Amino acid sequence: MQSLRSCSTDIPPPLSSSSIPMMTTTTALTGAALSFDEEESTEARIRRLISEHPVIIFSRSSCCMCHVMKKLLVTIGVHPTVIQLDDHEIASLPPPPPPATGHGGISSRNPVPAVFIGGSCVGGLESLVALHLSGHLIPKLVEVGALWG
Repeated sequence: MQSLRSCSTDIPPPLSSSSIPMMTTTTALTGAALSFDEEESTEARIRRLISEHPVIIFSRSSCCMCHVMKKLLVTIGVHPTVIQLDDHEIASLPPPPPPATGHGGISSRNPVPAVFIGGSCVGGLESLVALHLSGHLIPKLVEVGALWG
């Protein structure tokens, strides 16, 4: 059985994933569970989640970079949805954008954690920090309605 799990440092995860098949999530903003269809493929579910959430991070459960990404966004005032993926689910993520410098970066070798803003893949931690340092992150967050400007 495929499963997508949520991760949140603000709200503890569900005690058992067997009580809710496939996927559960909590967000610091709403605390609401995400809807799912047991017949929906992993790829379709990921695409739907990306389209339904202005800011979403996909990560592995053991990834500390996800925490850094979330902390940066929360500091700005955005509470992203964070979804943990199993190794076999990671292949279902849309590909990250090509590196701006022309050489392979962390995002091209390791697709998680990956943040999507307004349905577009920003990339990994390096890409998110670069977007913030360039002054483009906050306008992008305002544009997708994740932050009021």
